[in-house]
Amino acid sequence: ADLNNIKFSAYRTAMKLRRVQKALRLDMVTLATALEIFNEHDLQPSDRAMDVVEVIHCLTALYERLEEERGILVNVPLCVDMSLNWLLNVFDSGRSGKMRALSFKTGIACLCGTEVKEKFQYLFSQVANAGGLCDQRHLGVLLHEAIQVPRQLGEVAAFGGSNVEPSIRSCFRFSNGKPAIEASQFLEWANLEPQSMVWLAVLHRVTMAEQVKHQTKCSVCRQCPIKGFRYRSLKQFNVDICQTCFLTGRASKGNKLHYPIMEYYTPTTSSENMRDFATTLKNKFRSKQYFSKHPQRGYLPVQSVLEADFSETPASSPMLPHADTHSRIEHFASRLAEMESQNCSFFSDSLSPDDSLDEDQYLLRHSSPITDREPGGSQQVPGSLNMDDKGELERILSHLEDENRILQGELRRLKWQHDEAVESPTLATGSPESVQDPHNDELLAEARILRQHKSRLETRMQILEDHNKQLESQLHRLRELLLQPPAESDGNGSAASSLASSPHQSEGSQAKEKEHNTPDTEAADEVEAKTQEVSMCLEDIMEKLRSAFPNSRGTRVKSPSLAS
Repeated sequence: ADLNNIKFSAYRTAMKLRRVQKALRLDMVTLATALEIFNEHDLQPSDRAMDVVEVIHCLTALYERLEEERGILVNVPLCVDMSLNWLLNVFDSGRSGKMRALSFKTGIACLCGTEVKEKFQYLFSQVANAGGLCDQRHLGVLLHEAIQVPRQLGEVAAFGGSNVEPSIRSCFRFSNGKPAIEASQFLEWANLEPQSMVWLAVLHRVTMAEQVKHQTKCSVCRQCPIKGFRYRSLKQFNVDICQTCFLTGRASKGNKLHYPIMEYYTPTTSSENMRDFATTLKNKFRSKQYFSKHPQRGYLPVQSVLEADFSETPASSPMLPHADTHSRIEHFASRLAEMESQNCSFFSDSLSPDDSLDEDQYLLRHSSPITDREPGGSQQVPGSLNMDDKGELERILSHLEDENRILQGELRRLKWQHDEAVESPTLATGSPESVQDPHNDELLAEARILRQHKSRLETRMQILEDHNKQLESQLHRLRELLLQPPAESDGNGSAASSLASSPHQSEGSQAKEKEHNTPDTEAADEVEAKTQEVSMCLEDIMEKLRSAFPNSRGTRVKSPSLAS
């Protein structure tokens, strides 16, 4: 269960196979020993069927020979029972009780403790004819048997699925147009770690890295020394990561893992350190666009979008990141992988434990004493690419880059139009829900301030309107008082006195009480004087109202027309 936390499918598969290999004790069996047992039991015709009894006899002889050669104690019945169960799960899941000899030999060869190159040589010899050549049909049979190993672990989708046709076509690009392929050409293809067989090469590296110690500290968990794989950043100086932190996607808090990454499964030398220092220094001056425009892989992708039977491949299988429908791009797919100076993969800018990572997106280049000191056939492929092919490929790439720039410009224009369309209804309605673009934070803040200011103005307007209503009520009562005839002042004296809350009303009521005891002429003059005084007060009030409400409710408050 803990191995399922590994983010990379090839390493996850290899780690699982390593546990199976050690549990079955097959890591102690050499290929030479296995070949002796195969010959003793007459398993040379690879297409012959084997029943369970024959398989048990072969396995028993194999483990007994292991005891003799190594001088160790092996629980033969237990190992035979577990190995038989594993072989049946892989090659006879229907439990028919039979399997082909090729299936049996493929399973033992994949898990035995031998160099991966020798394994590929032996597997090829089992499907080649007497002349050492293999056609597409027999190669397909071999690849189909090999892919059953990761299938039993539930990892087949990451390696191209059950459809082996893309792998066959990828391998036969090395045959120079011939209907059959030679062993050297097959090994040249296998040395590139094709997508369908990369798990076998990773299993070899996992085995070699188990006992290795690197005298450096992990930048994430601070483990020192680093045991197993060591991952060195080629974008940041002095950043090393242990295999547990890297394969499970752990990163130090607040930091990001920058790529590309170099994997070491052997102790580093001074020349390798100097080489990595120069590469890191060079990558410091390269932009993210460079790495996105120059993606590289540590394995050879074999998926093809032109495959007619592509529907057999599971939908979750990895696709090429820059797959193109042009047939010429498909023609150069395998040779492009070797035109790069080194086989590596440039990762994304950051890696978090929640990210879903897999081999289709991330694979790193690895350093080994063999590949570093003996750059063999892997450098022969660029030489086989003639000048005409290179020129045509460069023209195609230039055309695709121009199309990419045009599409990026169109994408930016459409994004700008979308942002404008999102911002417009927001500014019109003041609704914060209509804006989801993080680039509009300033507009959101400004709109929020405007809404707060609007709310304050509305509150102030409401207060002024209430004050206006109170003034109107007072003016209405003053108008009624002033319009009363002097003769009715006696009868309404008590009513007029009820308006004593207003200073103008109290003065008017006192004037009316005086009119009762004075001659008519004096009363008329005094009323007229008071009327003029009240009119001046009203005009003053109206002036204040107009200044308070210059454009609002201009018709609600009018100067009362006083009767003379």
